[in-house]
Amino acid sequence: LRVVKFRRTGESSRSDEDVISGEHEIQIEGVQTELEPIELEDGAAVPKEFANPTDDTFMVEDAVEAIGFGKFQWKLSVVTGLAWASNYAMEMMILSILAPQLHCEWRLPSWQVALLTSVVFVGMMSSSTLWGNISDQYGRKTGLKISVLWTLYYGILSGFAPVYSWILVLRGLVGFGIGGVPQSVTLYAEFLPMKARAKCILLIEVFWAIGTVFEVLLAVLVMPTLGWRWLLILSALPLLLFAVLCFWLPESARYDVLSGNQEKAIATLKRIATENGAPMPLGKLIISRQEDRGKMRDLFTPHFRWTTLLLWFIWFSNAFSYYGLVLLTTEFFQAGDVCSISSRRKEVKAKCSLTCEYLTEEDYTDLLWTTLSEFPGVLVTLWIIDRIGRKKTMALSFFVFSFCSLLLFLCVGRNVLTVLLFIARAFISGGFQAAYVYTPEVYPTATRALGLGTCSGMARVGALITPFIAQVMLESSVYLTLVVYSGCCLLAAVASCFLPIETKGRGLQESSHREWGQEMVGRGSHSPGVTRSNSGSQE
Repeated sequence: LRVVKFRRTGESSRSDEDVISGEHEIQIEGVQTELEPIELEDGAAVPKEFANPTDDTFMVEDAVEAIGFGKFQWKLSVVTGLAWASNYAMEMMILSILAPQLHCEWRLPSWQVALLTSVVFVGMMSSSTLWGNISDQYGRKTGLKISVLWTLYYGILSGFAPVYSWILVLRGLVGFGIGGVPQSVTLYAEFLPMKARAKCILLIEVFWAIGTVFEVLLAVLVMPTLGWRWLLILSALPLLLFAVLCFWLPESARYDVLSGNQEKAIATLKRIATENGAPMPLGKLIISRQEDRGKMRDLFTPHFRWTTLLLWFIWFSNAFSYYGLVLLTTEFFQAGDVCSISSRRKEVKAKCSLTCEYLTEEDYTDLLWTTLSEFPGVLVTLWIIDRIGRKKTMALSFFVFSFCSLLLFLCVGRNVLTVLLFIARAFISGGFQAAYVYTPEVYPTATRALGLGTCSGMARVGALITPFIAQVMLESSVYLTLVVYSGCCLLAAVASCFLPIETKGRGLQESSHREWGQEMVGRGSHSPGVTRSNSGSQE
């Protein structure tokens, strides 16, 4: 027999005895074929007979840590990244390209142009909590598949919209589908061992950057010849590939355990072990069925009340600032520099309220450069997130964005403007991705999808409001617009510092039936080389 040592990281019910008990050894022999699950009722503690470290029992967290990162996770990274690039990044990048085009082609006033962007976020905002609830109740894979097929269908239909009212409704329905895409991160995170989790979720941002760059390049090729309708249709087609790959995706073993499907959980874990060429723990899988999942009240228990409220504001600020910067980029580039944008808009308004300018080749080139800034943004966040922690990473990202926004008050030329926008976008996109790392880590399995869904919904509130700041308020005062974005991010930096829980070095929590004091003990007593036994564990 090979003896594999692993530790259960950050479980909140860990006692002082666990800290000095040494390492817990689990015997491994090939891939286990006959595993007998131990089923517990709602949130019940593990019986004492299973608390003895010599008994061969394990939880999903233990199996994921023991199997480790391998071929299965690489495949899952590509599939999740494809969803991120095609269903999220490309559809979002369309907004900054489509708005000026329809403004010119259909002679739309500025408020209708802003509404065209906002309606997508209305759809996302209204559906994010719903998709989270579906994912907690019926499975992560189920919610993700439905949302992708929904987005594909209405994304293609929006290319055939004859008038403004039609495209407004259809893009709103596309936004409704996009609201379910963050659940791909929930599914992804639940298959990742602790040491790889932050890095892997951050690397999903690379796929976001690939998707946005691909969308800009597609626009350069398609817009001058085929027009915006073909751009919408072709942008939706990559979703078809993801829809096919969804059949390969397994359901989360953590979800299966919580819903009482122990056989599916064991089969999934054996599949991962086989693909990775790694052994599975020899023994009995501990099961804790919890029927009461995905309830909003669980986000406001004493354990999570402040975490939830602060995260909602952080996600709001992230989306408000990120999408605001995307929209401001096209506005600034069309004006040439910040100082001339107000006078330029006054001149345009004096000539005709419907006068417009199409995006030029130079605008597309600069748009591409600022989009490429997301790559170094990922690398910086990747380097610091496991060094200084999730909270400080988010705070630093907000602060740098705020500082760059204030520097735009100076009458800088186009080159300096591009550099400042490059840095600001790099850090705000990195901060956004840090929030995607932190949120699934801080909530337990029973409410993880709902927690991420509600945070995503609050982000869409920010994204819904931001067009009226970046496009409408900008007409009145460019400086007031910059103050709004800078001030919002400064407050978000403070909120990040006040988050009660730091999830760095902590395993994913399985049960919501925990005491706040125990959570703090489990977090504070984690140290290298210390592992805990099965005593008091829940799955």
